[in-house]
Parts: sequence; structure tokens; C-alpha cells
Amino acid sequence: MTDKNHSSADDAALVRAAQRGDMTAFEELVVRHRDKIYARAYTMMRNEEEAIDLSQEAWVKGWQRLKQFQGESSFGTWMTRIVINLCLDALRKQKRQRTESIEEINEESGGVERQMPIVTVNPTAGLERSELRQRIDRALSQLSYEHRTVLVLHEFEEMEYKQIAKTMNCSIGTVMSRLFYARRKLAALLADLKKQDK
Repeated sequence: MTDKNHSSADDAALVRAAQRGDMTAFEELVVRHRDKIYARAYTMMRNEEEAIDLSQEAWVKGWQRLKQFQGESSFGTWMTRIVINLCLDALRKQKRQRTESIEEINEESGGVERQMPIVTVNPTAGLERSELRQRIDRALSQLSYEHRTVLVLHEFEEMEYKQIAKTMNCSIGTVMSRLFYARRKLAALLADLKKQDK
């Protein structure tokens, strides 16, 4: 495989070349997927510098682990899983350095949220509209680490409850509970932001 046809090759062919040590093939993969990987890191971390650092670290790990990639999923999905795991590790470290938030205490004891109507929100619907994308971005930034993460994994990455539970190291019941609260909170935040934008 020569450099000339790297740009026209599909991901699978580039992965095979990169697994044989072709760095230019891997660089082409980076060019194709770096925006998505950075975007996912930013969605989870809410911090530009951290997202840049973690997405770069994900690419280093991707290169180091490339021989382990068997093609069960697309290369983009595989890289997304790597960056998500790095973000989760970073968020867990941050969380250990903080005390329990008032939000979590309120969630355990219940409160006004219990009276809120349940609104199903699909964050991926109509994302081509920039104003909606900005609104969702602002709303996501106001969710707790647990709620934001479970929403990203379920709605954006389309992970099943079982996979999310394994990734977040918690029970399936906890995943369902967090997703329930996260959707309600996101719906309420989006409604508020819509009013503010008018």
C-alpha cells in the first residue's frame, strides 16, 4: 500500500497497513477520526485542554494497542471506546478529590424532581441545527459527572445497560436510575434554555 492511495483506502485497509507498521496509514486514520474523538472527549470532560490531552492520549494508546484490534467494530467505534475509558478514569480521579455534591444527596433522598413530568429526550435528534446543538451542549455541562456520562454512553454511543454498567463499574439498576434522572434533568434544562433564548 503506497502513500498515494491512503486517502482513497477504506478504514479497514488502513488499519491492516498500520498493523504492519505503516505510520502514514495510521496518520490518515487520525486525520479521519480526530474531530469525532476530540468531540467525544469534550462532551465528557467539558474542558478544552483536558479534551485535547485525553484525545491525544487515546491516539497513543490506539497505536500501541492496534495489533489487538480485531475488527469486531469499526475503527472509529474502537477509538471512541478508548477515549471514553480514558475520560472515565480522569473523571473518577477528579471525583475522588471532591466531596459528595448536594445534587447527589438530593437525588438519593428525592425531592422536587419526583414531581417533574418524565420527558423523553433524544439528544442526537436534529443535531444539524446549530442552535439546538449549542443548547444541548449548555445543558449537558450542567449535569453531574454520572448523569452526563450515562447519557453520552447510552444516547450517543448507543451502549446497552449491561455495557454501561461494566464501563462505569456499577449495577444495571444504577444505570437505569441515573439515565432516568439524567433524561428528566436534561429535558428541564433544555426547556429553560429554550425560554431564555427566546
